[in-house]
Amino acid sequence: MSAAQHVQLNHTAVYASDRRLSAEFLAGILGLEVGAPFGPFLPVDLGNGVTLDYYEKRDEPIQGQHYAFLVPEERFDAMIARLEAAGVTYFADPGHTEPGRVNDLFGGRGAYFDDPDGHNMEIMTRPYARP
Repeated sequence: MSAAQHVQLNHTAVYASDRRLSAEFLAGILGLEVGAPFGPFLPVDLGNGVTLDYYEKRDEPIQGQHYAFLVPEERFDAMIARLEAAGVTYFADPGHTEPGRVNDLFGGRGAYFDDPDGHNMEIMTRPYARP
């Protein structure tokens, strides 16, 4: 067994100007729930042992990051519907040049959208095929 098979991401901090707004936004789109506050963090449990711990940072601008979520094919349409209901534009590409479209990368479907602080979120039904 390689060393990489023993290392797993447990959590990561996601900076937000309003941790509750951002955590509830993402949880709502993904069909998840926001967990109880843990110190300065507000967690969204992704169900594979990883949490996104939203951390409020108001003293400086939020630097946008990219977060990609592997989601079940049967839940993808509901996520797109929740984006549409919330008035959030989604895109087929990470550069946000193809609005209102999804991609078909690697035999699955995917879309990109911004969260309230400009983090580029991605939902995809198939993982990237890596060489």
